[in-house]
Amino acid sequence: MKFTQAGISGAWIIERVPLHDERGSFTSIWESELFGNRGLMPSIDQVSTAHNLLSRTLRGMHFQAPPFEQTKLVSCSAGAVYDVAIDLRPHSPTFKQWCGIELRAETGLSLYIPAGCAHGYLTLQENSAVDYLIAGKYSPDHAQGVRWDDPAFGIRWPATPTVIAPRDAQYPDFAG
Repeated sequence: MKFTQAGISGAWIIERVPLHDERGSFTSIWESELFGNRGLMPSIDQVSTAHNLLSRTLRGMHFQAPPFEQTKLVSCSAGAVYDVAIDLRPHSPTFKQWCGIELRAETGLSLYIPAGCAHGYLTLQENSAVDYLIAGKYSPDHAQGVRWDDPAFGIRWPATPTVIAPRDAQYPDFAG
């Protein structure tokens, strides 16, 4: 795996390096020792997949409030998405900054999102699937979000969403 720093502190773009032979290829998505040696999520508490029927579906921007923050490793296993993380950690040098990357099934890129950051994505193709490896227990009472188009962050999305859940569309302006 190749690790490249993303645009916010503690976020990484991870490129898988597949092994090829006559059968096809094999690649690792996550290795506890490799991640742990870098001070990154050494364990996984949950693995989830979100399937999105339509292009230009927006999910986000979600996060878990303390003490239930979550670290995520996000990949696209079908289709394509524009994946975004926002740094909501007040003492971080990149507080209120965001990073975004196009994740496609065929590229094998992942975005590592540290705890304390909001996450969301916009689908770029129909039938896109997003896979999450998550460290940290989910708590519905601590699930929160910030609005995808909040001017406090100035995210430059590649297209305007046409499908968005009412909850995601109605998050308040960021007050931090």
